[in-house]
Amino acid sequence: MAKSVPVHCPTCHREHSFTPPTFPCACGAPLTLPVLPDAAPELLGHRTWRDSWVSVRCTACDREGQWPRPEFGCSCGAVMRLPVPAGEAAAPDDPAHGQPGQRAAVRPAFRPVAIRTERDAIMAAERYLRWLGFTDVRRPGSCPAPAVAGVDLRATGLVARVDPTTLPTTLRDVECLWLHGLLDSAASVCFSLAGYAPDARCRADDLCVPLFVLDLAGTPQPLNDWADELVKRPGRG
Repeated sequence: MAKSVPVHCPTCHREHSFTPPTFPCACGAPLTLPVLPDAAPELLGHRTWRDSWVSVRCTACDREGQWPRPEFGCSCGAVMRLPVPAGEAAAPDDPAHGQPGQRAAVRPAFRPVAIRTERDAIMAAERYLRWLGFTDVRRPGSCPAPAVAGVDLRATGLVARVDPTTLPTTLRDVECLWLHGLLDSAASVCFSLAGYAPDARCRADDLCVPLFVLDLAGTPQPLNDWADELVKRPGRG
């Protein structure tokens, strides 16, 4: 569990205890933002999209990702942005995860399932995620995971969308999936049969969302660097 740090409100001068947020890296390791305990927080008067994110490197896979900059709301009404050193490595909380340079476990060959229906597409993505090591992958709607629009598969620390339509997956689809992952503190992965709109691909790169394209033989192909990294990472066991 992440250790709490003291936060001094510059408005009312009260001291609070803040626990830095932990997010799932695309490699599967939990990544805790390295909030500086001794630096003065910044009063947040105007929020912009660019300033709401910070780059932090994961020590488990050496990947640098964009993460929501931590904020704290004081009871006096002040909202503070907490300092995080950009680019600084954050150690995973789970010692069972691999360290930089660890070789990925050898996987058997993936066995695809031919896609003829929407159900086949979801089955192919589900089988692929199991092959990647997400052994508890399941379909929402089965207890305890409720059905949610835009989320077709879930696993521990992961939400996935499978788009079996004949139109490219849209920017809105990618952003909605990412928001579901953010709310669940889970990584987001997207599968599409018809590919992605150009703006959806760019946004997925910004949000660190792995994109895969499904062929009719049922074999997902990684489309961006985040997908490549997800395939290469050590198996979850």
